[in-house]
Amino acid sequence: MKARVTISLKNGVLDPQGKAISHALHGLGFDNVGEVRQGKIIELELGDISASDAPSVVDKMCTQLLANTVIENYSVELLD
Repeated sequence: MKARVTISLKNGVLDPQGKAISHALHGLGFDNVGEVRQGKIIELELGDISASDAPSVVDKMCTQLLANTVIENYSVELLD
């Protein structure tokens, strides 16, 4: 089983990388792009974890290490 964790900055948190991406896109002529927010995706190969335990185990990974829950949101998708 695999898990895909998507992490993004919470609304209201400044995103300098998103602004840099937006600026670069405008410089390349993509003038229709509005605000850009960047994030990250982490894919985890889960070993011998049951499907019923996986959500809570991955959630614990997120809150303890993968995401800074003060400024970031995260979502977990379990994959076969």
